[in-house]
Amino acid sequence: MLLQDLRMSRGRGTKKRQPPDTPESHDEGILDEVKQLFSKVREYSAPPGCEWCLPDHSVALCDQPWSHPPLQALKNSLNEVKDRLSDKDLSVWHQHTCSTNRAGIITSHLRETTNAELCTQAWAKFYEIQGTFKLLSETALQNGEFNSVHLCEAPGAFISALNHFLQTSRLYCDWTWVANTLNPYHEANARSCTIADDRLIAHTLPWWFFGSDNTGDIMLQKHLLELQVFVSNMRRVDLVTADGSFDCQGDPGEQESLVAPLQYCETVCALLLLAPGGSFVLKMFTLFEHSSICLLYLLACCFRSVNVFKPATSKSGNSEVYVVCLDFQSKDHIRPLLSKLIRSYGPDIISTAALFPKSCIPSSFLRQHEEICAFFHELQINTIQENLHLFSSMTAEQRKRLDQLRECAAQFYVQRFQVQSLSRKRWVCRGGLLAWGKQCQRKQMGSFNQRKEMQFKEWRQRLAHGPYRAWIEEHFQCEEGHHFVLTGPVAECDLNAWFSHIGAALPKVRSSAFCDPELLDLLNEALDERTLVTKEQAKNTPECRSCSVGTSYPASILNEFCSIPDVASCVVLVGNPSWQDLPLSGTKLQFCPGPSYPETCVSTLHDGDPLHQHKLLSSVSAALCGLSEGSALVVPLCSALTRFTASLVLALHLCFHSIGFRRSVCGPPVVLLCVGFSSVPQINTILQEVLDRMRTLEPGRQLLQFAPMEELIRGSLPHFLTNLNNTVLRQQLHLLLPPEQNR
Repeated sequence: MLLQDLRMSRGRGTKKRQPPDTPESHDEGILDEVKQLFSKVREYSAPPGCEWCLPDHSVALCDQPWSHPPLQALKNSLNEVKDRLSDKDLSVWHQHTCSTNRAGIITSHLRETTNAELCTQAWAKFYEIQGTFKLLSETALQNGEFNSVHLCEAPGAFISALNHFLQTSRLYCDWTWVANTLNPYHEANARSCTIADDRLIAHTLPWWFFGSDNTGDIMLQKHLLELQVFVSNMRRVDLVTADGSFDCQGDPGEQESLVAPLQYCETVCALLLLAPGGSFVLKMFTLFEHSSICLLYLLACCFRSVNVFKPATSKSGNSEVYVVCLDFQSKDHIRPLLSKLIRSYGPDIISTAALFPKSCIPSSFLRQHEEICAFFHELQINTIQENLHLFSSMTAEQRKRLDQLRECAAQFYVQRFQVQSLSRKRWVCRGGLLAWGKQCQRKQMGSFNQRKEMQFKEWRQRLAHGPYRAWIEEHFQCEEGHHFVLTGPVAECDLNAWFSHIGAALPKVRSSAFCDPELLDLLNEALDERTLVTKEQAKNTPECRSCSVGTSYPASILNEFCSIPDVASCVVLVGNPSWQDLPLSGTKLQFCPGPSYPETCVSTLHDGDPLHQHKLLSSVSAALCGLSEGSALVVPLCSALTRFTASLVLALHLCFHSIGFRRSVCGPPVVLLCVGFSSVPQINTILQEVLDRMRTLEPGRQLLQFAPMEELIRGSLPHFLTNLNNTVLRQQLHLLLPPEQNR
């Protein structure tokens, strides 16, 4: 029935022929090539009469890193071919390889026909892995209970694919899952190594493990041990998946070495958690280095079956493969080695020591490993060379044949893996995915050579010649903040669910759920270079229309409040006593102590500074206790990038009829204008409890948020905070530009 749905149009404004009903309707050559696409797998197997045994734990992690010349020759050969891509514009090349990818329309076809949740390429890859290998052990099926742990899982496609498989395969077992990833909400996590797409995470936060410091870094030893406790309610762990990687765009030729420490940690974690008979799925890349050879030998000694698999839905031109390990043996025979691996757990060990000496790797294993590497090396090189040829010249006949292959592959996928439609009420997130779910990722533009050249340019040059220069200049043309208003008070919010979330202190704000991430990256780069604007430099900055509008602050903003008829009184939080001497037209104002701010707008962003946060919160809390019904409150802010400040804004949103913001050049970058106070006693209690908790924190710890993340990313609040923060970031970047560039 699903194959008939292929008649649905996939056109882009042009009429295409209707595809055949089944893969068999295509000619034999097309079908054979598609079958090969789904057969890229090799298995390690000890020769008859030869047993592969783990080396003694005493020799593990003792030798210097070593190399295997035949594999290094393959690595050099592959990198020579990859070098031919260095002058290609990445976006143009990506578009081309997507159009030549035989499996390129499988994911879109699944979206159209199966109602799959979070249906991404990762979803299609894991469903293919699940359909090719028997990941569910007989023990799990007999017990009627299946438990899985998913490492480096964001955004959650493996989880949604596994749910789809279990729900449609009529496998009657109770499934419990736990996932880990770098926390997309933790402000100290750099965006280059964090997946921002939180559409599934936001709905399922209790099932996600981020560790005691809230970062989610699985490469920390304490998190390895804490995760073991986190899953202790599971009777046994039947499956561990590990889909981790790093951004290696800056040095793609060394991707394998860069990701090796993460793969080591993922593997040790799996060996610690898995029950006998369990399965492990690990993403790897090229397998040329000592780290990969030793890791695969370790797995071959721990599992009955170890396979290197290249899913059809993984682009043939990249190095990605999945190591699928089945039937985990008892921990007893690996316990001494595992204990040593746990003691040496962390991001540095694999870079400085080999897991095993080369002499401990059997020659029979090395020969098999060479053959496997050569097989996948040839597949990748052939794909790159074909794409290079088609990039310069593609005939109509070649395009027609590629389209037939793509149609056949989509039909073959659905038929082979029996993918059925799943109703939304049986999704992991039964209510549907969050509208605010962030799907943006760092976009790599230009060729590799151009990007490398841009890396060495001073940040002002990158900003001046990049796509954000025009947007930063837009604030010259309009009033900032007047069109963004939070209308309240919020009607639905479970205050009983609010709690103080503690984690490691923030060294800096590297990312935020509430701003344009590229703007924050640019500002952090500028501040890292210590190009701060001094008071004298600020005086010499030529005024522009936008900046001059704010020079009357705070008088212009406070006069605006005094002119509002319905505002009988207004409390203003100030850190500068001279504000009280300003010439104002009304007498409604009451000044109360507030947090202080630097004299110039540009500074390190201290939105995440615990001392500043405590002062801000205590000022707001004291002001709310003294406000009368219907009155107003003016709250200065440096920014609202952190979950802590976002929690405070949400608390104000619960108490006021409307909240807007205005920007400034001197003093605090923005102020919140809160109008129409309505008392919420429980808010006062919560804020006081947060203040008490902040006073008792041990060194190195920080209160990161006190409102649930689900509330912070719901409704109009995240849009309001994003507009506020983008205003601040654009203004600060403008003021950091040299005088000749910001006229």
